[in-house]
Amino acid sequence: MDNVLSRYTSPLKLRRKGIMGMNQRNHSYIGRYNDRKQYPLVDDKLKTKIIAQRAGATVPELIGVIRNQADVSKVHEMVKHYPGFVIKPAQGSGGKGILVITSHDDVSYTKPSGASITREEVERHISNALAGLFSLGGKNDVAMVENLIQFDDCFDGFSFEGVPDVRIIVFKGYPVMAMMRCSTAASDGKANLHQGAVGVGLDIASGKAIRAVQFDKPVTHHPDTGKDLSTLQVPHWERLLTLAASAWEMTGLGYLGTDMVLDKNLGPMVLELNARPGLAIQIANGMGLLPRLRHIEALGTPLYPLTPAERVAYSREHFAVNARF
Repeated sequence: MDNVLSRYTSPLKLRRKGIMGMNQRNHSYIGRYNDRKQYPLVDDKLKTKIIAQRAGATVPELIGVIRNQADVSKVHEMVKHYPGFVIKPAQGSGGKGILVITSHDDVSYTKPSGASITREEVERHISNALAGLFSLGGKNDVAMVENLIQFDDCFDGFSFEGVPDVRIIVFKGYPVMAMMRCSTAASDGKANLHQGAVGVGLDIASGKAIRAVQFDKPVTHHPDTGKDLSTLQVPHWERLLTLAASAWEMTGLGYLGTDMVLDKNLGPMVLELNARPGLAIQIANGMGLLPRLRHIEALGTPLYPLTPAERVAYSREHFAVNARF
């Protein structure tokens, strides 16, 4: 991460911007504020779904779970009445192993790109997921099958062949930095910046776009749709921030990333929680996390616990920025 940033910004400017590197993140924030005993709650997407539902959050519908090789072929019957669906390894990381299907028939399955794959290829993908090919540490895993999210029409043109999601970094229950990840042809319809998705930095106060990057370089328009990224403003912004802030109570983790989506019919949904969120959000926002993290640390422990809504109000007041497109 430090090398990526330094290619485009001088070391002096990096220090002035308060950019946080990987080692500092691991030692000063993840290691200090995240109890390792809580990691299974977020490293396993199935467990994350359960704790989010218990907290009253909306999550994508779970169609089913495939736990062993003998049940792999049952997936076809499982999804028979669902036009589209997503297969995810429960312990996958970095978007690995996610297979998105937008339509299917008795012979083949169609991906967002329009490419078709056979029933046997779907089964092979699930088998690989169970074997741990996509999972943290290569451990045996289970495959989750979820209903396809119908993303809000307000995002038309901002994403290509995939659902855009909102990543918010939460520190001690305060939302401190946000971006929207918009899929592209290069990212194969996945909202993963390392694979070529566009990251759009968002103003914590308003949900409006600040700037955007693809492959760590500034862009102004979506590479596939031509959409002007400066016009992006995320609706239901306060609800999304409050949902993100409440992840502190859900997990007990002091430093985490929350990934959420806006479904056309069901509104804000929790997609994933991450105990080791990446640092590319700083590139998307054109500023570092450190000043905001240190600001929250300087607050100390309040006399009375603040609610998620109160923490959101504080962040919106103190971390607002002006658009820089």
